[in-house]
Amino acid sequence: QVVLVESGGGSVPVGGSLRLSCAASGNTREITPRDIPRMAWFRQVPGKEREAVAVIYLGGLTSSYADSVKGRFTISRDNINNIMYLQMNGLKPEDTGMYFCAAGPTGTWADRLSPSSYRHWGQGTQVTVPS
Repeated sequence: QVVLVESGGGSVPVGGSLRLSCAASGNTREITPRDIPRMAWFRQVPGKEREAVAVIYLGGLTSSYADSVKGRFTISRDNINNIMYLQMNGLKPEDTGMYFCAAGPTGTWADRLSPSSYRHWGQGTQVTVPS
């Protein structure tokens, strides 16, 4: 079983920056990056569905972003320490939400944005950008 723990959320003014982290570990054995070849950040606000923000694949070179965050957010992963990051710049009020880390098999390109394609989830970290 993979355990994901997010950190780095907070409240920042419009235009500010935050870096979220997601540390992955195993609760019965050590895990390797191949156990979590695809990782992603999702966000959710009350009353709305969880939406994909950014996705990154095993080698760290292939990624995908929601149109609303392109050019402002950068996803990366450290495969030595099993940590995934989301650097968020130019934050806007509409970026407010609970941010979740997710991990799972490689899947297909078409399902990369679907929450049901991910097996493992963190508890979330809150990001607030007051208007």
